Amino acid sequence: MRNLSLKQLQAVAAVAKLGTMTRAAQELNVTSAALYARIRQLEEEAGLLLFDRTPSGLKPTDAGREMLWAIDSINTILETCTDRLRSLRGISGGRVALGVVTTAKYFAPQVIAGFSKLHPGVEISLSVRNRGQTVEALRGYEIDFAVMGRPPRDFPIEAATFGPHPLVLVAAPDHPLAGRKGLARTDLADQAFFMREEGSGTRTVFEEFMSGVLVKRALLDIDTGSNETIKQAVIAGLGLALLSAHSVAAEVESKRLAVLDVAGLPIRRDWYVVRRADKVLGPAASAVWSYLMSDGERWLPGLDLVTPVKPAREK
Repeated sequence: MRNLSLKQLQAVAAVAKLGTMTRAAQELNVTSAALYARIRQLEEEAGLLLFDRTPSGLKPTDAGREMLWAIDSINTILETCTDRLRSLRGISGGRVALGVVTTAKYFAPQVIAGFSKLHPGVEISLSVRNRGQTVEALRGYEIDFAVMGRPPRDFPIEAATFGPHPLVLVAAPDHPLAGRKGLARTDLADQAFFMREEGSGTRTVFEEFMSGVLVKRALLDIDTGSNETIKQAVIAGLGLALLSAHSVAAEVESKRLAVLDVAGLPIRRDWYVVRRADKVLGPAASAVWSYLMSDGERWLPGLDLVTPVKPAREK
């Protein structure tokens, strides 16, 4: 029944509710003849009678009840759609597709949890990918906006900063350079380094910082696309790594990693929220964006590794 229409289903529902063609026609504001023709056409297409004539009026047959089930299902879907649209007009509901680069996974869940306490009805889909993949998701409208350290420049965007993203050089606690003060870049020339993959924002910053200094790569061949793998290799004493302070905060606190004191470090970068310039954010996505701008920084771990602690006031 490819030509089945909502009007035809509504006609069946009206006849079933009122029991006569005449009364149903009056409710639908059509003539009895037009309504009869509509029902008759349905019966011919289905090859089944939709109503039995009884002393108390027209009663739906099994086929008629199937039609009624269909109209009830459609009405339920329409009501759900209406509710969702109403939610989208405010921030009591709605969905947000948020993309974050790999390093942001160390604080993104805390940001979402903080936001969800204020707006529990908003559904957030979190996508964690490397920078290149996140940029492509942004370019392809797969996400509403992204959190990253280096916004793309090859298509129009809107971006805003919401907090610092410091990069620190870490080593195993028993490394010969650990605990030394005032190291220079030249002191690192004979050290083995683990580096993130090509295209990573951290890799780019490392190469800029070590420009002019011969860099020795660690002998261990590992998947350098993973902060976790790199951290474990550094903890094992196999080399040094420049990593986000957010990603090493727990290990430094537990003294499994040490932050080296090198001139020019830490390198201060910023976190950005980025969306396509032609992307119009709905109320829910706009609320998440605003929350990141106002409260995002307080969820960033590891800032105490690079921010001097102010002495307590004397009483």
